[in-house]
Amino acid sequence: MEVVGVRVEMPTNQPIVLLKEAHGERFLPIWIGMTEATAIALAQAEEPPPRPLTHDLFRDVLSALGVGLRAVNIVALRDGIFFADLVFSNGVEVSARPSDSIALALRTGARIFASEEVVQEAGVIIPDDQEDEVEKFREFLDTITPEDFGRAG
Repeated sequence: MEVVGVRVEMPTNQPIVLLKEAHGERFLPIWIGMTEATAIALAQAEEPPPRPLTHDLFRDVLSALGVGLRAVNIVALRDGIFFADLVFSNGVEVSARPSDSIALALRTGARIFASEEVVQEAGVIIPDDQEDEVEKFREFLDTITPEDFGRAG
């Protein structure tokens, strides 16, 4: 999966991260928290914060321990809640929220995958006549700043 970006859905002000199949046409929208939206936006903008955020700290701890994040697997969708696994270079897997997993993957270069079952259940295909909406979304992402998501804790 590729991270298209984050945006805030109106009128609920609920952040969403939009993933797209790397070799397909389906998109996977995942509603996330404001803090995670900020963390993802900062990672995509490649603007390091003045002090490490939690995801930066996690990346640095992994590096200090000599362990890499190999992959993020979005493995399930139950009762409207997505579940992910972090797969580390030492073979250990840890369950995590997809939003945190995506924020960490963007900082480490780890690949992001989603199970076929999850993509079948929650994925959407954007018809050709709506491709301009995806382009508008990408343009929106180019104009936002992390401050648009509020201050992260």
